[in-house]
Amino acid sequence: MLWFLFALTGYLLLAMVFVLDKLILTKTLDKPVVYTFYSTIFMVLALLAWPFGVQLLVMTDWLWAFVSGIAFGLALWSMFIAVKREEASHINPFIGAITTIITYALAALFLAERLTTESVWGVITLFAATLLLSLFGEGRKPGLSRGLWWGVAAGLLFAVSHSSAKYLYEIYPFLTAFVWTRATTALVGFMCLFSPAVRRTFRRKESETIRRCRSCGYSRTYTVALVAATKLLGVVAVICIQYAIAIGSVTVVNALVGLQYAFMFLLIYLSTRYIPKIFKEHFSRKELAIETAAIVLVLFGSALFVL
Repeated sequence: MLWFLFALTGYLLLAMVFVLDKLILTKTLDKPVVYTFYSTIFMVLALLAWPFGVQLLVMTDWLWAFVSGIAFGLALWSMFIAVKREEASHINPFIGAITTIITYALAALFLAERLTTESVWGVITLFAATLLLSLFGEGRKPGLSRGLWWGVAAGLLFAVSHSSAKYLYEIYPFLTAFVWTRATTALVGFMCLFSPAVRRTFRRKESETIRRCRSCGYSRTYTVALVAATKLLGVVAVICIQYAIAIGSVTVVNALVGLQYAFMFLLIYLSTRYIPKIFKEHFSRKELAIETAAIVLVLFGSALFVL
């Protein structure tokens, strides 16, 4: 059950991170490529753990470390684009649904994972819940919008990253696999340097993006502090979830992502009700009923994994 506690903690923190991501992308750093740069470049600091027993990988294992790290960084980029275009309470569960189903397929094909009957029903229940949360909102037209297509890309990339990381966790100590799959994510940050929007943040003492956020009432200091706090929470969340994957099932841990969306919905609803000037999303009675039903499915599906 230790893996469950780490997964639960990680998903609670990620729920907070996703709400803050939406706030940052709509009211402060409005360019996803800039936010991706600051979300990935500092992962190179994972190499500071080298003196604590990090080992070198062997031959083709380097390939899987690069695949995991780069896929994770590109997944973040795709997710930020999707989050900017869609409401957080809809797009993040959608990404989770795609991640869960693809991770299940990859784990079955390449990692020889086998789930119990209860766990299979848990995956199905959580997948249904995340689809209900993401696709059946008020006024949503049938089919995939551009934002949802970016969500599909993010889900696919997250699944590839998690599955290849799990492969390394099976044959190396946790710290070794974690460091190399996170440090390689920084390569996506270096890729972002080709974007003029990212380079402009270095050439100006106060960038155009920061000046625009002041018109919304946010100072540069506030923006930097908000981004730093979000990244710190994100790092702790990733460590918890990656450790849960290392000691548990990659499919089951990813299926529990439904808990994250239950936490996130609660945070968004409370923010909309009590601090709408800071963060607000529209909730009609129909949406509230649908999302409440989905959360009941989330709790039921999650319970199936601990039976």
